Order: sequence, then C-alpha cells, then structure tokens
Amino acid sequence: MLLIVRSLLLAVMLLLAFVFGGLVCVFRPRHRNNVHMFAKIFASVAPILGVRVIVRQPEQGLPVPCMYLANHQNNFDLFTHTAAVPLGTVSLGKKSLVWMPLFGQIYWLSGNILIDRKNRHSAFDTMAKTVRKIRDNALSVWIFPEGTRSRGRGLLPFKAGAFHTAIAAGVPMMPVLASCQSHIRLNRWNNGVVIIEMMAPVETQGLDKSDVKALSSKIHASMTARLAALNQEAAALMGKTLPLDGV
Repeated sequence: MLLIVRSLLLAVMLLLAFVFGGLVCVFRPRHRNNVHMFAKIFASVAPILGVRVIVRQPEQGLPVPCMYLANHQNNFDLFTHTAAVPLGTVSLGKKSLVWMPLFGQIYWLSGNILIDRKNRHSAFDTMAKTVRKIRDNALSVWIFPEGTRSRGRGLLPFKAGAFHTAIAAGVPMMPVLASCQSHIRLNRWNNGVVIIEMMAPVETQGLDKSDVKALSSKIHASMTARLAALNQEAAALMGKTLPLDGV
C-alpha cells in the first residue's frame, strides 16, 4: 500500500514540478538559476521517500565558479544530491537525455549542458564551450565524473573530461559525496539518512593537461576514503547495519 501511495505522490509532484518549472523556463530560458530552482523542488520530495538528507558545506564556503564532482549511485540522486546544488550552477548530461519525453526538453531548456560522449569531436567541442561559459558567465558545472550509475559498486573510475575542463577554465574542483542510497525502498516507511558532504575544493591553477591523470587519481582516492566514512556514519545514525557502497 505504501509503495502505491508513494508512487502516486511522486508522479503527481513530478508532473506539477515539470509544469511549473517548464513555464518558468519558457519565460526565462536557460537562465543561470533555473537548475537551482528545479534542484530545490526535487530535494523537497526526500521526506516523502522517508529520507532525511543532511547537507554539509566546507567552512570556507563555496568557490564561484567551480566544477562540482558528485558520485552517481541511482535514480534517488534526483532527490538527495539536489539538496546541495547552489545558485549559478548547471549540470552536464548525456545528449540522449533530450529524447526523454518532457524531462529531456525541460532539462535542456533549464540551461543544462548536453554532451555526446559517443562523438569525440562533438564532445571536445562541448567541453570547449563549457570552458567559455564558466569563464564568461562565472557559471559552475555539476558533473558525475563516473559517467554512469554505480548501483552500489563503490566509486567507479572517473572519466577525464571534467578534469580537462576544470584545468582549462582554471577553476577549483569540489568533490560532493552522497552516502549509500542502496537501502532506499519505496515500500519502507523510514529510509533513514543520506549525508551529502561537499569536500574541500581542489585548486587547478598552474596545472595543465599532463596533470589530469594524477589529479583524477588524487581526488578519486580522497573521495573513496571519505565515502566509506560517510557510509559508516549514516548507518550508525540509522541505528542499523546497511549494505555499504564499496564493501
């Protein structure tokens, strides 16, 4: 019964969000704060899923602009990670999203950047345009560097594109981690806690493309270690042992 009620509530709320958000985007297409608006709407759904989201930001605040590197677990990212998306931020998504009815068109109209990873020339062109947007508009970019959902397999290897882009734009990279979400079930009343932690930014000034591999490895290692700690903390807050990413 709970599964049915939640599914219906989600369907109604998402439809209303798309209608309202779509109208806003029509009047201010590709505005720098459209994505933030949608993020807040989606994040407000978390309590309906029985999830308490805790967001932590670094004490020194958020650099503007910057490249946010977030771990990508499953579809629940839409309701958890979004709680941390700041103003003046857009995401980078695969071009095929545009063909998804309603969602794809609003995803593009809200100002997000679409990239065709299968076309190397097109992908490089998109990343070059992204660099210009970051520099000219002080626009931050939210990206999932794993390139696909981990589905409880820990932190997957990173694609190099985000690192090349951040170095070319000369902006810091800020790792963002969501603790394990594999325990969330629509038919469970209390789905516990998900911790979203924005780690300390990593500077890219003075680096070039020859530093990409080392930078990627360094950030991947720090995010992997911190993710394990967040998973343990979130499980302790819920008072029970859950299947943890990477274990």
